[in-house]
Amino acid sequence: MNHKKTAIQTAYFSIIGNMCLAIIKGIAGVFGNSYALIADAIESTTDIFSSLLVLFGLKYASRPADKKHPYGHGKIEPLVTFLVVGFLITSAIIIAYESIQNIKTPHKTPEAWTLIVLVAIIAWKEYSYRVVIKKSRETGSTSLAADAWHHRSDAITSVTAFVGITIAIIMGKGYESADDWAALLASAIILYNSYLIFKPALSEILEEDTHKDFIDKIRVSSLKVAGIVGTEKCYIRKAGMMYHVDLHAIVDANITVKEGHTISHKLKDALKAEFDTIENVLIHIEPNA
Repeated sequence: MNHKKTAIQTAYFSIIGNMCLAIIKGIAGVFGNSYALIADAIESTTDIFSSLLVLFGLKYASRPADKKHPYGHGKIEPLVTFLVVGFLITSAIIIAYESIQNIKTPHKTPEAWTLIVLVAIIAWKEYSYRVVIKKSRETGSTSLAADAWHHRSDAITSVTAFVGITIAIIMGKGYESADDWAALLASAIILYNSYLIFKPALSEILEEDTHKDFIDKIRVSSLKVAGIVGTEKCYIRKAGMMYHVDLHAIVDANITVKEGHTISHKLKDALKAEFDTIENVLIHIEPNA
């Protein structure tokens, strides 16, 4: 299965999971007198929309290169990631605001059975995080990485809700708002995770050089091609899940231009065959002086 298809299927996994959890959390929060669970439901609802954005971005990024987009459409991925971060920040602000309002307003202690719901939610969201982050690393998708952190953020808010509700139940009267304080803490954690997601996406947009290990592998593989005696400059541009490579290859100074041209095509084909994430290779031939 290719990277693009894997990423799209993973996005569908996130969407379906978030829809189910948003409903479960909302119902449990309302009937269990827990704003922390309602806050969780709000976060899961924003997750649905962000996962839909990720799906759109992945499908758009999979379009082939054309005259207007010679490097393909992969740059949509980090842009979608920025939007996903926007959803995260918005949900954190809403949760923080509502938490403060609920802290000011007396209310009932959350029901004990909500803790069972939270344990199940935490387990599922952590599992979802592990599934999506694994697929993100396999495909090199920054938007999937953002989606994975949505799952982890959800798990964190559920953990804080569990702690808050437990305190409210054990301590009793006067501690009814413990889960509201937990939701407030969760909003701060979500904001911090937003920064962690935003940083690599910005790095991709600015084409920061973060591909040293990949460059080393390309250099090693290049030397396996007959006629290549060394490599010089090597730059990598990431576009979505694919990479564009600019490589200076060193050949014998005494061969003809035609022979050098033939060697460069063999090198290009060899690299694309070995690394399925390479979309294109631009090779500049250098003589070994």
